[in-house]
Amino acid sequence: MDYVLNVNQLTKSYGNLKAVDDLNIHLKEGEVFGLLGPNGAGKTTSIECILGTKTFDTGRVSILGLHPKSDRKELFEHVGVQFQEAKYQEHIRVIELCQVTASLYQNSADYSALLKKFSLGEKSSSYIKDLSGGEKQRLFIILALIPNPRIVFLDELTTGLDPRARRDVWKILLGLKKEGLSILLTSHFMDEVELLCDTLCILKKGKTVFYGTVAESIEKSPYTKFEDAYLWYTDEGGQPL
Repeated sequence: MDYVLNVNQLTKSYGNLKAVDDLNIHLKEGEVFGLLGPNGAGKTTSIECILGTKTFDTGRVSILGLHPKSDRKELFEHVGVQFQEAKYQEHIRVIELCQVTASLYQNSADYSALLKKFSLGEKSSSYIKDLSGGEKQRLFIILALIPNPRIVFLDELTTGLDPRARRDVWKILLGLKKEGLSILLTSHFMDEVELLCDTLCILKKGKTVFYGTVAESIEKSPYTKFEDAYLWYTDEGGQPL
């Protein structure tokens, strides 16, 4: 089986704290993988280690057959990234930020078309500081798609969006998935995970407590709803509603 992302026995510690403990991820082309867990479970640290922005202690990572550090320049022509805590210059216009981002890649996507697709076409001349939280979030997703990636990492992609905007983003991502885009996402929205994710990994204090499909996660729990099952795996929920 060929995977666009292979993570094997990844670990990362900070002193005596093991932030990521023996993480394994296998993502195929055109699939969506959900990396789930409560705040502090190790999701963002895992992604940073996978992308090579943090050095992991042990394990192996391969993205599109390339190493995230030694093959970094070649790899990032094909990878898009959207972090929840992304910071950009506030006094730059939307279109200028898209232009700067596109200039970094050889085969960038049409950012004007992406702005229209994500309902930001009319905001192209606006400054970043004047965008709402939801508009900024949509822009960050656009920036992750500008490289025309084969695989994209999305960290809490619909945080700050209203229900209609969330559904619009889901529809776009499902369309991109059909075109062969591979997606690794983190999310606290269980309806989002149920709709988008083919496979998921649930983390608790850096350790994998479940790996499989949504249906399998329910089957292996005492509950019949995914949200209840998720809370059971992470010990967050107590009794179901």
